[in-house]
Amino acid sequence: MYFVSAGMATESIVENTCYYNENVTFFYRTVNKTISTGWNTRDYVVIGLGLTVCVIVLLANLLVMIAIFMNRRFHFPIYYLLGNMAAADLFAGIAYANLMLHTGPWTRTLTKEQWYIRGALIDISLTASVANLLAVAVERHQTIITMQLHSTMPKRRVVLLIVCIWAIGIIMGLVPTLWNCECDLKDCSTLAPLYSRRFLIFWAVLNLLTFFVMVAVYTRIFIYVKNQSKNTSQQVTEIRQQTVVNLMKTISMVLGAFVICWTPGLVTLLLDGLLGKESHANRYEKYCLFIAECNSLVNPIIYSLRDNEMRRTFKWILCSLCRRGAHPQRQLSLVTRGTSLREEKLGSGLKSEAEALC
Repeated sequence: MYFVSAGMATESIVENTCYYNENVTFFYRTVNKTISTGWNTRDYVVIGLGLTVCVIVLLANLLVMIAIFMNRRFHFPIYYLLGNMAAADLFAGIAYANLMLHTGPWTRTLTKEQWYIRGALIDISLTASVANLLAVAVERHQTIITMQLHSTMPKRRVVLLIVCIWAIGIIMGLVPTLWNCECDLKDCSTLAPLYSRRFLIFWAVLNLLTFFVMVAVYTRIFIYVKNQSKNTSQQVTEIRQQTVVNLMKTISMVLGAFVICWTPGLVTLLLDGLLGKESHANRYEKYCLFIAECNSLVNPIIYSLRDNEMRRTFKWILCSLCRRGAHPQRQLSLVTRGTSLREEKLGSGLKSEAEALC
């Protein structure tokens, strides 16, 4: 009886032991995840593609932010949110570039603090990007249901919303430093050996729920627009039919990009959290992360390049860079003035409805 109790006590002590003094390599060995000692072809391909996407993400989102700042016609809540989303995607590009430069054989040189920071940057940026997508969906829902061109949300509320988005991202980035497996090696993830498998399940499910909320919001918008188009005159119906087509294109692009870019990674995280080593998630880790990062490249295209005014502002910015001797402020005023004249010809009522739904 004494030996049985002593054995149970010893097992309990082992299970409750915390490995705060161990390095990153110890946890990688625990889950049988290999840290390569040299560079191979696969590493070069993944890092090369990753850094290339990072550069494109940085330039594309920086262009969006400059366009929103320079053109006063974009100084409305929806564009502030788009600008913040571009900032989140830009930060995602920086975070992913940092990951690329601290992966492979370089992982051995990282301290646990550096390793947590590397993961936290990814969590913060991607969480903020997804939260921005949800915020844009809710804002569009509000304006379309009330048939407004722009939201009447005060600037203070917009600023508060942006602060909340980044606060959520920071919290999600800090959670793994507290919710880890340093005191429970059996709970270690095979994808991120210091992360708790329960945290990965939580994070994946949370993002999937966000996805379903976005689907519900956009579905409600489409149903509302479709029902409203049946109760209008023929002339207005034609315009609304066109806006319905444009809305469906935008919905398909948004949801399609989200599903394509995030589903592989979310499913991989769920499998790793539920099955652990049996999931063999390490085989697809870098590819899933690369595809998820592509969402930060797709977002500027979906939300910005479909806007004619945004496209014209892009051209003005690029032309200004090529023609430094020109007068950029005068060129921007001419672009804006020409746009205003074209909008007046459309009629204020139909223009407001068409632009709000597009």
